[in-house]
Amino acid sequence: MRAFVVTAPGAAAVHDVPAPVPASGEVVVDVERAGVCGTDVEFFTGEMQYLHDGHARFPMRLGHEWAGTVTALGEGTDPAWLGRRVTGDTMLGCGRCPRCRDGRGHVCEFRAEIGIRGGRPGALAERLAVPATALHALPPAVDPALGALVEPGGNALRAVEAARLRPGDRVLVLGPGTIGLLAAMFARAAGAEVHLLGRTEESLAFARSLGFEAGDTVPGRAFDAVIDASNAPALPARAVELVEPGRRVVYVGIAGSPSTLDTRALVLKDVTAVGVLSASPALARTIEHYAGGTVDPRPLVAATVGLGDVAAVLAGHRPAGAGPGPKIHVDPRR
Repeated sequence: MRAFVVTAPGAAAVHDVPAPVPASGEVVVDVERAGVCGTDVEFFTGEMQYLHDGHARFPMRLGHEWAGTVTALGEGTDPAWLGRRVTGDTMLGCGRCPRCRDGRGHVCEFRAEIGIRGGRPGALAERLAVPATALHALPPAVDPALGALVEPGGNALRAVEAARLRPGDRVLVLGPGTIGLLAAMFARAAGAEVHLLGRTEESLAFARSLGFEAGDTVPGRAFDAVIDASNAPALPARAVELVEPGRRVVYVGIAGSPSTLDTRALVLKDVTAVGVLSASPALARTIEHYAGGTVDPRPLVAATVGLGDVAAVLAGHRPAGAGPGPKIHVDPRR
């Protein structure tokens, strides 16, 4: 089959590789759509920390946001999965440690991550092998584009849930990228008044086209919740400054360098700070939101390209004719 392979920083191409054969308890999925994520860019540039701490190494097959159809089953796998449209969890815990037994497999010390960690091949390929335990069925209302947005949507939904919003609350989302916009959509669906803070007029104009207030300055009084979906090292501390005392700040973005946060500010404002690593606990709820039409993130997809275009996208080139949204999707069948 064809797969997109990164062999070194800045070096990648489409290769012919052996098609996956499902192990016991696994399925093989024909990938219909996969998303390109900022994490993929960091692997392509060589900046991703997992490359430096031994959790990942080249060559790598990227891709952890995906949707497709189950076409093969491994031994012991429920035959009901065959032919079903699915997406799946990125984080594959060992299943044996106390964290996994406690339902926290997404922070398992021994976890693999599809397309990211532990040598587990990703979805920027025609086919993908996945443990059946990681699968989530997609209802007919969730098309391939929505299916490939479930994983980023789960991160955003967890961030909004962690903010504990009430109808009418004012929430500030820092960073109008994919996760920030998804968080804004889920917050709006929860009845909150949403404002996005960003830097470029293009991203802010797109956020406004979706019906959000967006700008490069902070308006008015403090916010009932702040969700930091940016990669700016200075914004975690700024988030604490901008939140109402006794409320919540949620961190779902990760900066490329350490952020300084004075914990005295948290204590003296009685602020709760929450970090969100993974979509895993919210994947099923995200699918429900998409299927019910509560949130429709399809406008975020600017273009859908083939595997041969992925290297250019990772290098920062926008596909010809792309729309204004922040997300690029890949159809490996092209």
